[in-house]
Amino acid sequence: MSENAMSLLLEQAKETEHQAQLALLHAQQELQGYYLQVEQIEKYRLDYSHQMSSRGQLGLSASSYGHLNRFIVQLDETLAKQRQAAIDFEENVTHCRVHWQQCTEKKRVIEWLIEKRFKEEQMRLERQEQKRNDEFSMLSYSRRKSRFL
Repeated sequence: MSENAMSLLLEQAKETEHQAQLALLHAQQELQGYYLQVEQIEKYRLDYSHQMSSRGQLGLSASSYGHLNRFIVQLDETLAKQRQAAIDFEENVTHCRVHWQQCTEKKRVIEWLIEKRFKEEQMRLERQEQKRNDEFSMLSYSRRKSRFL
């Protein structure tokens, strides 16, 4: 494979890795947003529970109690659904992380191959240079020897 083709592959691998990294960051942000949302719903539920308790001590009508209780039940159901959604968010982060790691590894392999080719080419050039030097030395030696004869 030519040097240009390897360079193109490396650039594509870098771009793919970058896109995978962005996807991972986005998934992590979504998960953080999810956690924040659950925390807010839990706080909201706690506030309503305290309100129901406080108002109950002051004398709460059955109708008001029923409304507050239904609302708290709805919050509990929402929290249960949100907790179930956590699995999806966490799996998405895991999937994105694995994909990013695979892209990074592919990029590293291409970089290693390019480096290996570069070193092999350097060694080939050094051997050529050494061969020329050896030939020059032999020729020089032969000329000196023929002068003395």
